[in-house]
Amino acid sequence: MSRDKSTRPRATKPGATKPEAAKQDTAKPLPKGVIAIAPPSFRRERALIKRGVWPIAGCDEAGRGPLAGPVVAAAVVLDPQRIPKGIDDSKRLTAEQREALFDKICATSWFAVAVASPARIDRDNILRASLWALQRAVRALPEMPRHVFVDGRDRIDVPCDCEAVIGGDGIVMSIAAASIIAKVTRDRLMCALAQDCPGYGFESHKGYSVPEHLEALDRLGPSVHHRSFFAPVVAAREKHQPWTVKREVDLFAVETEVETDVSVSIQP
Repeated sequence: MSRDKSTRPRATKPGATKPEAAKQDTAKPLPKGVIAIAPPSFRRERALIKRGVWPIAGCDEAGRGPLAGPVVAAAVVLDPQRIPKGIDDSKRLTAEQREALFDKICATSWFAVAVASPARIDRDNILRASLWALQRAVRALPEMPRHVFVDGRDRIDVPCDCEAVIGGDGIVMSIAAASIIAKVTRDRLMCALAQDCPGYGFESHKGYSVPEHLEALDRLGPSVHHRSFFAPVVAAREKHQPWTVKREVDLFAVETEVETDVSVSIQP
């Protein structure tokens, strides 16, 4: 009599005990509230390389949100045969991890950096200054890429194919590498600015609008490294340097007196 198939034992690895065999069939669930985030991949770059497209650059910037300091943009061309392990969106890495990866990326890749100063940000606005720095970084590479991936929704003015990828620093490996170069470079610049303008705490908050920075801004007023038209900086300028704040006339708030000359002529 043949044995019922449902009662046959499952095959296990040689030497595996029953509890070990059971572990092979069930994946360990993630703890509640934990979301698995896949690291950036080199998939898009490899697809282009298979079509004969090379070099391929990724570019990203750091410092669009702070109240002080420059925007720093970086462009990176990774060597497909020597991609450092652990590259990820710079925001997901610790300062120590970024510093270690910065050295590895610089040692194995082409890269270039461009800086948009607070003066340019004041003149052009933060978006235009950031796009200007991104295209300058790409143009500064040792060889002009044939394709560029840029983080965000805006393409940049470069003489090659350009593809904007929203959230690209967490998706495209080359953009993630550029985010690390840009972030580490800007952090080092802000530490240098802290020596030039002590008291603001640039070395710790890197110019972002944290309570420590807002308190120093209110107490000391803006420095030459602050972005003049960001709201907290405007408020500090009004307090410490009111003569630098241009006030627009509100036409609806101006009271005007209209004189009228009404003469009535009565004909008999």
